[in-house]
Amino acid sequence: MFSLRNKTALVTGAGSGIGAAIAETFAHAGAWVFVTDRDAAAGTATAERIAASGERATFLPLDVLDTARCDDVARSIAEAAGHLDILVNNAGIGHVGTMENTTGEDMDRVYAVNVRGVFNVTKAFFPSMLARKHGVIVNIASIGGLFAVRDRLAYTVSKHAVVGLTRAMAIDHARDGIRVNAICPGRVETPFVSARLREYPDPQKAYEEMSSTQPMGRMGKPEEIAAAALYLASDEASFHTGTTLTPDGGWNAQ
Repeated sequence: MFSLRNKTALVTGAGSGIGAAIAETFAHAGAWVFVTDRDAAAGTATAERIAASGERATFLPLDVLDTARCDDVARSIAEAAGHLDILVNNAGIGHVGTMENTTGEDMDRVYAVNVRGVFNVTKAFFPSMLARKHGVIVNIASIGGLFAVRDRLAYTVSKHAVVGLTRAMAIDHARDGIRVNAICPGRVETPFVSARLREYPDPQKAYEEMSSTQPMGRMGKPEEIAAAALYLASDEASFHTGTTLTPDGGWNAQ
């Protein structure tokens, strides 16, 4: 079950954290994974770890805001592999702020990466998926795409938009052989989160507060989100489209 053998997959923002875990999980499931990230060193490291385990991975530098580069990557994958079966839109950024202290520039920047970035990459690969009547798209949103998260105005707005984009694509193309789903994680312990915690006056207290948000009393692990992505990407999820999976430690049950 959950085999991706003979499948090709692309994961954006795969240099670390959730993206890296998804890329490694997909490769171990048999996929040829195209690892993309703005950070060439981090993306290359992910691809090299996969290759060292005997699986197949190729790194391609990608800034999701660069539409020309998105098209270049799509052409490169078409030339190398023939087509792309699975697209995981994981690249994104966070932002702390309320209406009081969030600027218009903050809103534009978060929207550009978290929403327009998903659109840009999907737009580059969508014509070939549509022509083949086959494709799986997994968008990494957030529990903030379903509920308001305190002090995360711009981020919450952007992740609600990702969920909306997911559902719109799913309903428009349900009969075109293209499945589109989203994952809405709770707080996940990633290198990015760890770096932000170190900025607090009391990192341990901040860690405990973030962990307590989830009824399970802990943050998630990147590998737990990757497992959800593997399910949605696999043929076992063939009747899922427009779905939002919520690996969130019980956050949504409160």
